[in-house]
Amino acid sequence: MRYIIGIVRIFVGILFIISGFIKLNDPVGFSFKLEEYFSQGVLDLPVLIPYALAISIVVVILEVLLGVMLIIGFKVKLTLWSLLGMIIFFTFLTFYSAYYNKVTDCGCFGDAVKLTPWESFTKDVVLLVLIVLLVYGRKYITPFFRSFMTKAIMLISFFACGLYTYQVLNHLPVIDFRPYEIGKNIEEGMGIPENAPKAIFEYAWKFNVNGQEQIIVTNGDYPSVDGEFVGVETDEIQKGYEPPVHDFTIEQKGEDFAMSLLQEPKLLMVIAYDLRKSNLEIFSKIGELANNGKEKGYKVIGMSASGPEQTESLIKDYGLNFEFYFTDETTLKTIVRSNPGVLILEKGTIKDKVHYNDIEDLRLN
Repeated sequence: MRYIIGIVRIFVGILFIISGFIKLNDPVGFSFKLEEYFSQGVLDLPVLIPYALAISIVVVILEVLLGVMLIIGFKVKLTLWSLLGMIIFFTFLTFYSAYYNKVTDCGCFGDAVKLTPWESFTKDVVLLVLIVLLVYGRKYITPFFRSFMTKAIMLISFFACGLYTYQVLNHLPVIDFRPYEIGKNIEEGMGIPENAPKAIFEYAWKFNVNGQEQIIVTNGDYPSVDGEFVGVETDEIQKGYEPPVHDFTIEQKGEDFAMSLLQEPKLLMVIAYDLRKSNLEIFSKIGELANNGKEKGYKVIGMSASGPEQTESLIKDYGLNFEFYFTDETTLKTIVRSNPGVLILEKGTIKDKVHYNDIEDLRLN
């Protein structure tokens, strides 16, 4: 039993540290996921949406620290009950999400590992069983180090999490797991391989045969039935291949200019997913950057999900010499975790990407 508890202890601890660190690398992205859970039609807790980022930071730091505490054996009772409470909550959340098909990606491992709702629920059930086992065998969980060393490790872990969080919040994630990382080509990310798996649908055809309702299930072919057709219900039983980059458009007056703009040899994108939440003061520096870019031959565009009234007002207030295009808000949030942020592209390939705090470090060739 001692060896079993020891192995489970290390496994659960490492899993919590990895899961927490991936989200700690991108707390803004995790806060977007929490906003989904808090929204109307999911948990119906819109009052918590303004606090999503703060909750995100607390949860991911706690997740990392609990993993460290479990491995080194610090405050075992508090650690185990905290882990149990957290995993019960996560299990409920993933079950609710999977059963009602509310949130299609739990965000458990951020953008590094995508899990379906049922895969997330299964993972949480396994963890729940393992943590219950640890609670049962807690007498076998003893500290690896002396008291002073254990406390020192916890203190270092806490401050390391705090410093890392400060870094990624004021700049960009250190590790970019998204399809818009520096070096990726957006157009290539939108492509679908020739042998990519296709979606499979199941069709339930309803007929009235001699006064009796008859249902025939096929994968698409219209069945040969001697009866009156009533209706059909469609169910997707297997998802097809989804390219890493999807829902990417650069629209203006209903026309999509994405493909032509992605052929530009020098393209500077200013991205602000929601101007109501943007750091507007920084647009004075962005205006200077845009002017400098145009002098060096760059095509400069703005991309936002805000309406034309807001973008036109911004252009007027800050004397911006570029136009804004409309793009889906979720896509813009995925491209850069900064509002606003700036990208440099060369024929669709992302050459550089910066947070608004780092605009002065951007070098235009």
